[in-house]
Amino acid sequence: MKKDYIKGLIVPIITPIDENEKINEAELRNQVDYIINGGLHGILAFGSNGEFYQIEEDEMERGLSIMVDQAAGRVPVYFGMGAINTKKCIRLAQMAVKHGIGGVSILQPMFLKPSQEELFLHFKTIAESVPETPVLIYNNPGRVGYGLTADLIDKLAHEVPNIVGLKDTSGDITLTEECVRRTRDTDFHVFGGKDTLLYASLCVGAVGGVCTAGNFMPELIGAVYEKYVAGDLKGSLEAQFKLNPVRLAMDRVPFPNAAKDMAALRGRNVGVPYRPSLPTTKESELEYMKKVMTEAGLL
Repeated sequence: MKKDYIKGLIVPIITPIDENEKINEAELRNQVDYIINGGLHGILAFGSNGEFYQIEEDEMERGLSIMVDQAAGRVPVYFGMGAINTKKCIRLAQMAVKHGIGGVSILQPMFLKPSQEELFLHFKTIAESVPETPVLIYNNPGRVGYGLTADLIDKLAHEVPNIVGLKDTSGDITLTEECVRRTRDTDFHVFGGKDTLLYASLCVGAVGGVCTAGNFMPELIGAVYEKYVAGDLKGSLEAQFKLNPVRLAMDRVPFPNAAKDMAALRGRNVGVPYRPSLPTTKESELEYMKKVMTEAGLL
């Protein structure tokens, strides 16, 4: 299975919508080009900041088709899913494979509190339904309410051939490091999932990051990665420090509003979040976003 392309900076692309909450095709195509022209290395369709939990399956397929078509092989397009039900995940994965994706990303089921056996079978069953497609596990305890363990990732990496990577958004750099250490004999690809920890993740062996920041500041998140791989560790760390205040400012408003707020501040026409979420209108929060973005040279 070819998987040498699974590295670098992958962007969980935001989903531009119109006033009827339909995907805005023209602006989605523009956003795909913005990410690619920004020098980043992949697109994750319908990640957390892509608001996957809001989108019906037929609309999701339409959006995926647009992204794959617009990317036109310039970078891989990965498909994210976070359905609770295993059967639904299989259906989504098989749908995505028909569109020529570079891989599938599976979030652990939310709302439930599964056992390790249940989680193993969930991921294994989905992966086996698309045996020729690389599968990445997505660990996001902050949104789901529980985290995945290094033991589980180790077992999946060694027992399911097409589970080839992990996005770790735990913020626990020891966990990221353990997943790297325990799977390094399998050519397993660990990605950092926190923009503020990209440099730290690279230092412990991550192959890249899945970075929301690529939606509105590809030049800053790109500098962290490109300087690191070029051996300029000091420059990479300085780029990380320059980026962090902007990324941390996103936490001042309800999730997932900030990604679209900041994209709009940079002139991106990405629309508003799906309801019930609302764009930020509180002047003090918008002024703070503008302040840190200006200080980072983005405005």
